[in-house]
Amino acid sequence: FVRWVNLFVSLLSLLCLQKSPVLCIGEEQPKNCFTELQVLKGHFDIVRFLVQIDDFRCASAGDDGLVLVWNVETGERLQELRGHSQQITAITTITCKNEVTLNTSLITASSDRSLSLWDPDTGNRVQTISDLHSSVKCLLVLERLCVWLSGGEELCVWNRDFQLQCQRPNHSDTGITALIELPKNYIAAAMDKKIMIYSLTVSADSSVSVAEIRCLSDHQDQIRALINVNDGFFASGSHMGELILWNATEWNLLAYEHILWEESQAYNQTEIRMGAPKPSEMSIQHLTTNGNLILAAVGSGLYVYSIQTRSVVAYRKVAHDSNVLHTMLLSDSELMSCSEDGSVRMWEIQDLPLPAEPASSGFFGMWSFGRSNKQSGPPSKKVIDIPNIRMLELTGDLIGHSGAVQMFVSFKEKGLVTCSADHLLILWKNGERQSRLRSLALFQKLEERGGL
Repeated sequence: FVRWVNLFVSLLSLLCLQKSPVLCIGEEQPKNCFTELQVLKGHFDIVRFLVQIDDFRCASAGDDGLVLVWNVETGERLQELRGHSQQITAITTITCKNEVTLNTSLITASSDRSLSLWDPDTGNRVQTISDLHSSVKCLLVLERLCVWLSGGEELCVWNRDFQLQCQRPNHSDTGITALIELPKNYIAAAMDKKIMIYSLTVSADSSVSVAEIRCLSDHQDQIRALINVNDGFFASGSHMGELILWNATEWNLLAYEHILWEESQAYNQTEIRMGAPKPSEMSIQHLTTNGNLILAAVGSGLYVYSIQTRSVVAYRKVAHDSNVLHTMLLSDSELMSCSEDGSVRMWEIQDLPLPAEPASSGFFGMWSFGRSNKQSGPPSKKVIDIPNIRMLELTGDLIGHSGAVQMFVSFKEKGLVTCSADHLLILWKNGERQSRLRSLALFQKLEERGGL
């Protein structure tokens, strides 16, 4: 009884946003190593972005226009970068090389229609570009070409000195929402339902030009996610649950899947479904990959697809109580997800049957290989069996945020950082490792003082 009272008091103190000591969240989840947490406060609005700077630092940014730099080992706030007057819309790192060392800087974009370059070591704003025609929605750094790109109502290419090299307007109502690098100096840009392929050319005098090469228009709805898979593939996901695998060098469609929710007969007998599923139930909010697997966040569910075998590895239709916002593959058998419901969950792919959740007809199944021309609609589907499907077993549930968890960044053995609509960051730690570190620090102090 005392143990449960102590746990309740600890969680209550966290929710009340008191000063944030390191708290123990219990040992009821044997496969969950994150048994200590530390609340990091400093933002006063939704924190939407996290970016890793190096092995021990990350930066957070959000709707308050602030960029804060943190030490993930201690939880210390190292720098507070002030300059933007409205919410941050994109953030990324860029490596600057001088005669001796490599320095990592931060590039931020804001709704105030400005771009800034920051030194995270000093907190100084090194460069700024104001009075842009529109706000920037995404950023992409091309280290080997010594340039970076910004996407919004137009595509702009900049050098490391923040000088505009070239730009191209686009004719999409939504503008460019995502940018990825492709082999041989090509760029893929997501614009509404289309993916535009651009070619970058660097001349002898280091000037850069950009040319539109191809328009990929196989999606039937707005593209919500665009990622590199490996040197041979990239993938995109749409609001209506379309997942497309593309050839990264020839830009043709290799595989198409329309993820649909289809209930079992037993389920349909006990519940009357009124109308079609809500768009949010089948929207692909996030895609991630480790080069071998693609993990898709679809509505409140999770789906794992194998690139090598062209088959579903595992899926769970309802992984959270609300939409999944961010995912990560820890390995080929472990993954993490966070949701609008305020939770962060750890999953393990296990060789167990999944009788309660039969796969939807054609789920990731009917892949059309070698199709280069647009079809008039999604390919015809037929019910197929997935004999080797495995299940996603919940191995950890990190409860600490009171608002939607926007994303997270893993620092491996040093911990996990999450950010949320509750204005907070939480630093999750391996309890056993932290206990060892505290014991080691205590013994070192005793040795320095000559023992007890």
